[in-house]
Amino acid sequence: MPPSAKPRRPRLSDKETEQRTLRAAMDLVHDTGLTVSLKHLSLEKVIREAGVARAAVYRRWPNKDEFFNDLLLELAKGVEPAELGEVFSRVPARELAAELAPLADTARGRWEIAVEIVRRSNDFDGARGSRAWRTYLALHATFLSLDDGPLRERVREALARSEEGFIRRIADSYRFFCGVLGIRIKPEAGLDFDDLATMASSAFRGVLLMAPTVPALAETVPDSDPLGAGRRRWRLEGLALAGMVGMCLEADPDVEWTEERVEQARAALAGDPGQA
Repeated sequence: MPPSAKPRRPRLSDKETEQRTLRAAMDLVHDTGLTVSLKHLSLEKVIREAGVARAAVYRRWPNKDEFFNDLLLELAKGVEPAELGEVFSRVPARELAAELAPLADTARGRWEIAVEIVRRSNDFDGARGSRAWRTYLALHATFLSLDDGPLRERVREALARSEEGFIRRIADSYRFFCGVLGIRIKPEAGLDFDDLATMASSAFRGVLLMAPTVPALAETVPDSDPLGAGRRRWRLEGLALAGMVGMCLEADPDVEWTEERVEQARAALAGDPGQA
């Protein structure tokens, strides 16, 4: 081969070209964040990043609009921002719970643990600063701007499936910690953990949407302790979520706190999988 000759790129199937091109485009979107339109994204740059033949891409997508429609669907299927997922993840909450595990000996202490988990595991600042969060907002705005038709319906269905998985993670986390701490949803509330997770997720995202234009949400720290935990002060944005969750929960009167049960709770909070 002459020194100046470039090695020939292996021929890919149309399916491999499609998958590699979409994957490269999604990586670029996640790197830069999604605007309300995908028009800022260069298809030529996507092709270079994917390492696929230009002609094969244009054979698969004769025009850019068709490509952007498929990309929008791929983004919608995995819309859950990583940072938002971590907000409700068991892992950081369990690390916090392990720190607070000694408080499990008393009813007051167990309530303090629950309140503190809610307060400190909701990372508004982290979510606000993430590209993933901006992409999440823009994706939903893009969906709302779509004309009625098959594409809009397919994007709606993909977004709904992603949301179901996200809500399930929150509900599982609440269910776990409430079970360990002997806390239940108040019977008169008429809710289950899926309902509570849906409400919490909606409140969290609503506050994040409003905070940039209503700075008081993130800056105001009322001199009050509405949840009766007495450990830390809350910003308004935290109270918006914790107040809603807290008003639905109470100590479960059917749980008998024997020494054995207390030890089991302490072990579960400290991360012993055998006690989870």
